[in-house]
Amino acid sequence: MKLDDLDRRDRQILNLLQENGRLSNAELADRVNLSPSACLRRVKILEESGLVAGYHMQLDVKACGLSGVAFVFVTLDGQGRETLARFERSVKEINEIQDCYLLAGQYDYLLRVIYRNAADLERIHHDILTNLPGVVRVNSTLTLRAVKHTSKLDV
Repeated sequence: MKLDDLDRRDRQILNLLQENGRLSNAELADRVNLSPSACLRRVKILEESGLVAGYHMQLDVKACGLSGVAFVFVTLDGQGRETLARFERSVKEINEIQDCYLLAGQYDYLLRVIYRNAADLERIHHDILTNLPGVVRVNSTLTLRAVKHTSKLDV
């Protein structure tokens, strides 16, 4: 199933669940004008189709004491499959790295890193990032504030 295959109600269901994944089936059904059983069937079909990657709770990073966000550009010593695979396996084990993207262009990867304060960022940079397999250079950009942060897709 692809987004183009969805009708208006399926799109409504996906949009509502992206806004609030904790909606009860009864509440969701009411909002999309379906019976609870019909709504639940549609949700299950959407989940089974692969369109729904999962449900999660999003914590407030500031409330957790992690007020800093840095975007880190990483350059590796090579582009071979094993070099990339070693780097990616290591990145997946590091909690401070929230996102990792393989890039086309000047840098090899872009990381989104969260940290507590300047000393914590220095620790992450010195003890973690520069010691990842294959890393020859890291270039960090610190954020001042988030203007927009979402994972919601317009369906």
